[in-house]
Amino acid sequence: MTPPAAAAPALPAPVLAVDTHPTRESTARRTHPLTGGALVLVGMLLVALNLRMAVTSLGALLDEIRAGLGLSGVMAGLVTTLPTIAFAGLGALTPWLVRRVAPARVLVVAMIVLAVGQVLRAATDSAWIFVLTSALALAGIAVANILLPMLVKQHFGHRTGLVTGAYTMALTLGTTVAAASAVPIAHAFGSWRAGLGVWAGLAAVAVLPWVPLALRTRRGARRATPTAAVAARVRPARTRLGWAMAIYFGAQSLSGYAIMGWLAQLFRDAGYRPESAGLLLAGVTALGVPIALLMPTLAGRLATLRPLVFGLTGASALAYLGLALAPHGGALLWVTLLALGQGAFPLILTTIGLRARTADGTVALSAFAQSTGYVIAALGPLSVGILYEITGGWTAPIGFLLAALAVQTAAGMAIARPRYVEDE
Repeated sequence: MTPPAAAAPALPAPVLAVDTHPTRESTARRTHPLTGGALVLVGMLLVALNLRMAVTSLGALLDEIRAGLGLSGVMAGLVTTLPTIAFAGLGALTPWLVRRVAPARVLVVAMIVLAVGQVLRAATDSAWIFVLTSALALAGIAVANILLPMLVKQHFGHRTGLVTGAYTMALTLGTTVAAASAVPIAHAFGSWRAGLGVWAGLAAVAVLPWVPLALRTRRGARRATPTAAVAARVRPARTRLGWAMAIYFGAQSLSGYAIMGWLAQLFRDAGYRPESAGLLLAGVTALGVPIALLMPTLAGRLATLRPLVFGLTGASALAYLGLALAPHGGALLWVTLLALGQGAFPLILTTIGLRARTADGTVALSAFAQSTGYVIAALGPLSVGILYEITGGWTAPIGFLLAALAVQTAAGMAIARPRYVEDE
């Protein structure tokens, strides 16, 4: 809807324009150990925990929300597509933001926006206001999506795999908790609104570690001069690596958001109760927690990513075929295989850090791969919703996901070989 990793490749010193002012990166290295290290890590983990809750809680409660707001199948498809649209459009603005505002201050605003948006969308009776307030909430997530890989490179460059695995695991854990708990919470309070809005509290908690960091870096951010010479050279849109990363990210996100938005509905149609369908959806993300922790370590240790790309493709393909042929009888097996296949998400997040030499290169590659990738991903939930409404079944939507998987695999081959976006 986050292991002791191999040390990241040595980062050659970037060629910079002569500058007597400290850069934001050098400022970060001189911060107090608590605010510059442990507090940053805690803040990153809390932010990551929130990055999919607003999405998977909606997927688990989609049937109730459709009934409560009178959404058609096409409108439901739009709602489940909204995360990718927001992430694509707003994520592209993040590099511009961090060149002007300290990342800690950006994250304070992002988490407040997420919390407010979740409260407002749970309170409305209008379908269109629901869409608009959902977009508000997702705006906060969009910015945080781009910032986390940059913060890993900036503060934990010597532990890229470990920290990427930790925050990807937190993201996966949040996804799981929201998917598993949304329906029971809604039933306990007698309304889908409770199951959708309760997560605003956790977004508010995620603000807390960034407040002292924002106050501490406020003065430094005013003095900081971005590494303009490096930023000017890093243009992922002009590189084959940048486009391959964007296509892989987009194809895996397309399937991921389609699963988050529609898998519970598929299991309901197969005869499962709403609570059981929500738990099966949660199972995909729960089983993904150890995968999220392990995948960055594997990616950092292997000379080529091809074995991982092919392995993840095989798991996803078997899961899709199983969901088409025996969605009820083999549900646990298909959920397990889907979880393995969704390991493509922590793989591509890790690869963003591995394919850039500098923090500037990382944020540029992260912004391009994610914003462009989410444009591709937007086709997933919307196309699945349209195909489901037209055909009244799941064969055509699953065929669409298999075609996207083939595109993902081809792009994965292109990013498997080690190289750097700055060099292209």
